[in-house]
Amino acid sequence: MAAIKELWQLLIFKAIRAFILFLPRKTCLFIGQTIGMIFYCLDKKHRLIALSNLRVAFGAEFPASELKRISRSSFIHFGKILVDIIKFPSLAEEQKKALIQVEGEDNLEKALQEDKGVLLFSAHYGNWEIVPHFLSKKGKLSVIARPLDIEFFEKELFKLRTSLGAKVVYKHQATKQILQSLRAKEMVAFLIDQNVLRQQAVFVDFFGKKAATTPSLAAFFLRTKSPLVPGFCYPTSSYSYKIKIFSPLTFTPGESHEEQVLKITQTCTNIIEAQIRQNPDYWLWFHNRWKTRPEGERED
Repeated sequence: MAAIKELWQLLIFKAIRAFILFLPRKTCLFIGQTIGMIFYCLDKKHRLIALSNLRVAFGAEFPASELKRISRSSFIHFGKILVDIIKFPSLAEEQKKALIQVEGEDNLEKALQEDKGVLLFSAHYGNWEIVPHFLSKKGKLSVIARPLDIEFFEKELFKLRTSLGAKVVYKHQATKQILQSLRAKEMVAFLIDQNVLRQQAVFVDFFGKKAATTPSLAAFFLRTKSPLVPGFCYPTSSYSYKIKIFSPLTFTPGESHEEQVLKITQTCTNIIEAQIRQNPDYWLWFHNRWKTRPEGERED
């Protein structure tokens, strides 16, 4: 039964992809917006997760009506970027270039000039999947990923990511490949805004509540001293994207290794939170970010 269900999902996906590749991009974005709205209406489980997360983050600041609006907008935004991830690789190179604006490109170039590789980090914010198209023009790039649960979706996403210039490295095999990439003076990109298991986590403040967060980025920074660079990508009113690359972070040594990992992870999480606060609609609120709790706390 499961195999039949996956077959139907694959056939539907391929039909939608063929349709998207045929249509103009602006029409595709409208379709994506509609898909996002449909999922918002039908997917009660994730709609409730989004509202619960928004109450944690903004419940003391915004009325319930605004939290509901942000939740709905987040679904719509995700639908649009999902469709654009499919459409974007098929565009001509001139079209891709015209759709991407970059602020802070000199920050990346400065980091690359250190010849230690570069550790980039971001979040599931804006359109994070588009960024490798720009970064791969600057040098070799690996992105750290967790495989999707549905195998054929994972295969399709793998093809889309590699078509935009990235090498995909899965978490369970990442350590050796990350170190090799950094020694080869390449870039490695992490998304560090999702929940992880307690045994894999450090707990840092995120919107005022402890969140289980991967310590991997901080650990690789301490081990390699590669520049640590934040970057984000978000849509503009002209249907293009703006990539913003920040200056490499600096930290004062002196604490124990565990304290340094916690401090670096907290600093990176603070940067992500600040970016989300600028436009909450662009983050994936329907991910159960605070699911894993510190020892002694009951999981939601």
